[in-house]
Amino acid sequence: MKKLIKLAKIPRSTYYYWVNTFNLPDKNAELKTLIQSIYEEHNGLYGYRRIQEELNNRGYKVNHKKVQRLMKVLGLKCMVRMKKYRSYKGNVGKIAPNILERNFNAEKPNQKWVTDITEFKLFGEKLYLSPVLDLFNSEIVTYTIGTRPTYSLVAEMLDKSFKRLTDDDNLIIHSDQGWHYQMKKYRQSLKKQGITQSMSRKGNCYDNAVIENFFGIMKSEFLYRNEFKDIDHFKHELKKYIHYYNNIRIKTKLKGKSPIQYRTLTQTAA
Repeated sequence: MKKLIKLAKIPRSTYYYWVNTFNLPDKNAELKTLIQSIYEEHNGLYGYRRIQEELNNRGYKVNHKKVQRLMKVLGLKCMVRMKKYRSYKGNVGKIAPNILERNFNAEKPNQKWVTDITEFKLFGEKLYLSPVLDLFNSEIVTYTIGTRPTYSLVAEMLDKSFKRLTDDDNLIIHSDQGWHYQMKKYRQSLKKQGITQSMSRKGNCYDNAVIENFFGIMKSEFLYRNEFKDIDHFKHELKKYIHYYNNIRIKTKLKGKSPIQYRTLTQTAA
């Protein structure tokens, strides 16, 4: 045995450690089971940091390095890899100044919203998604989806989102310079609600990076990892994903809470 240990270049202390602990019960058995359960609950979307946050939410205080190590033992890894995507831009112009100026922090809900349109290609057709996102907690306030990027897609999104506002809200809504956001109807709708319009600089996607980042997450976690029977099935599953994103999917910057959990928590504390 001494010769085998020397040949394998294993320290004697390591060999005797494993001999002495081989038949002992696994002290991490419960934690491993819970990690596996969280991983499966989220369909492999969570990496070790997000699993650690969820463990903390469930009362298990454990270091992220330990979670990473145990996930390696279990053969678990995050199944999501960010892929390139393209937002639908349309023509560009110049209507409103860049008031947001990449200040993506908001102190309360309905203070700063961002919006954009992204395109899907499915079953030989194109679909266009028009969401609005609250910078306070990255929540998708509402969205519309259609087969053509018409102004009605944005108008309906606005009408639905306005229902969230109160008389006390002082809102900025930021977009790129797409033609929808240049239209007189759009600007009049914002003015009627007392909303300040902000627009990205021409050709600068970083000015609207948060909504662009959401599109990347949504397409990596949802679009590229699933198969759909038809357009109606896609729409149904998209609705389920956005509910998951808002209500269940936790974010480290939100103290390990989902967007709606974080909003509810802060409003209760206030």
